[in-house]
Amino acid sequence: MKENKYKARLAMLRTVMERRNIDAYVVPVTDPHLGEYVPEHWRIIAWLSGFSGSAATMVVTRKFAGLWTDSRYFLQAGEQLKESGVELMKLRIPHTPEYISWLASSMKPGMRVGVDGRIISIGQARLLKEALSVKGIALSIHSDLISGIWDDRPLMPSGQCFEHTIEYAGISRREKIDKLNATLKDNGADYQLLTAIDDIMWLLNIRGNDISTTPLLTSFALAGNGQVLLFTDEEKVPFSLRTALDRDSVVILPYDTLTWVLSSLPGDATICLSPATTSASIFHSIPKKMNIVEDVSIVSRLKAIKNEIEISNIRKVMIKDGVALTRFFIWLFDNAGKQSVTELSASARLEQFRSEQEGFVSPSFNTIAAFNEHAALPHYSPSASTDTAIDDHGIFLLDSGGQYFGGTTDTTRTVALGVPSQKMKRDFTLALKGTIALAMAKFPYGTRGYQIEMLARQALWNNGLNYGHGTGHGVGYFLNVHEGPQTIGSAASGDMKTFIEPGMLTSDEPAVYREGEYGFRTENLILCVDDMTTDYGRFLKFETVTLCYIDQSLLDIPLLSAGELEWLNNYHKEVFEKLSPELNDSEREWLREKTKKIIN
Repeated sequence: MKENKYKARLAMLRTVMERRNIDAYVVPVTDPHLGEYVPEHWRIIAWLSGFSGSAATMVVTRKFAGLWTDSRYFLQAGEQLKESGVELMKLRIPHTPEYISWLASSMKPGMRVGVDGRIISIGQARLLKEALSVKGIALSIHSDLISGIWDDRPLMPSGQCFEHTIEYAGISRREKIDKLNATLKDNGADYQLLTAIDDIMWLLNIRGNDISTTPLLTSFALAGNGQVLLFTDEEKVPFSLRTALDRDSVVILPYDTLTWVLSSLPGDATICLSPATTSASIFHSIPKKMNIVEDVSIVSRLKAIKNEIEISNIRKVMIKDGVALTRFFIWLFDNAGKQSVTELSASARLEQFRSEQEGFVSPSFNTIAAFNEHAALPHYSPSASTDTAIDDHGIFLLDSGGQYFGGTTDTTRTVALGVPSQKMKRDFTLALKGTIALAMAKFPYGTRGYQIEMLARQALWNNGLNYGHGTGHGVGYFLNVHEGPQTIGSAASGDMKTFIEPGMLTSDEPAVYREGEYGFRTENLILCVDDMTTDYGRFLKFETVTLCYIDQSLLDIPLLSAGELEWLNNYHKEVFEKLSPELNDSEREWLREKTKKIIN
């Protein structure tokens, strides 16, 4: 039973804590690469508590266990933590380490806090140490207390990686390495340490199979002196790819030798690293005399700006994805309330439609197919225990995406199955006004995401409404669906120094959630492009690249301004023009009706 399983595991952990003289144990949700999506081997919080979300920190003391997460997961965590012995601790501000202040106030002088230094960033470890030391509380970052008690722990993934060819990548591996080395030289640095796997994949034009929805190869890299050291399991790299990498001065070394190599670097050299993605263990292996420059990695900033080939492929992929989504919604309206349709069967059907598109590899994340009250859970993902029948009386929210060789998609649409209430229409339209406001934004070069986020929230705020997550996240290119450094959100998340620049692909997803009733979110991906240059400087704007109709039955049309209505009509015209050539006659007529011009 759930109660026995999780409480027994907490009891085993507390036994080890007592033996190791640890009074409180911190468990981050990440792996040694500190990414969002981690292999089953590192899903320690799920094993200890049953919570499956991607953002959390757990703290276990001799008598207490708490899990800190943000509003996206409050309802999910409340359900998953029932009878687990773990208490939900609701974050007031997303992405903040509130568990640290709790520890500092709850622990007594002379006590010890432990954490596995391999899975906590050096930035977080510093905050933790600083807060505890002033209270006389010790911190141990060499506390792996899990390996000895998790007997049936999943093995690390062992899938083969593959080349991401130039027709998709647009720029060769050698060109990227040369650009990185030139930037290092310009910055007076010798090495760039790469700990975020997506950086490595982009730099080397390779992709892997270690995560089900994200094509990553578990690896570290160290660039410098014209070459790249790639730390991974050699058997996961096919011989032909190893040969190609060798030609481009990429040397493969065993995955677990990174800290040894770092410790042997010359003490008078300069190394660049990202404190957000570099673990405390890795950081402390660097010689103390080395000059360390801490910032978002050079590669992260390079790959955030899509090149011309990538942008061209993204536009093609959006047509493919839009066709799959159109066919899915046709199927949904034909079957909901007539045949047996559930959240899980709808997710499976959508994947089938995507799989029929050329170049499709996998979903880009676990599909959020949410009916009625489940749509009020921003990160809900249906399971066997929560799967709900979808009929023709309610609100259905679909947040899904695809991984294609030519790009990554992420689209949310909410549709009415049946006749929506006036309250539903009002909520939907107020959130949509935010999506449109951001899509229509024009701003000077040098603008950061948090400076324009209010545009997306203004209509909601004016009516006493809000949502508890960010408005926009960067999107990778056949990589992570959540990928910075750019964001459109508050100062609580993202890199505050990053400008929104031409070539950056970002999501646009304002929302309204009514707990226990429904949720509305219309999410498009927007590409930053140049607008104009005047006496006042260079101005930018967004191009909406997602192609999927927006449900007009949910519109409260009088709430839309003339400009918003014009945007919506133009958008629907583009959706029809770009998708209709790929549809059959009946599909085309269905879409024509869904995208017909609105006359107010």
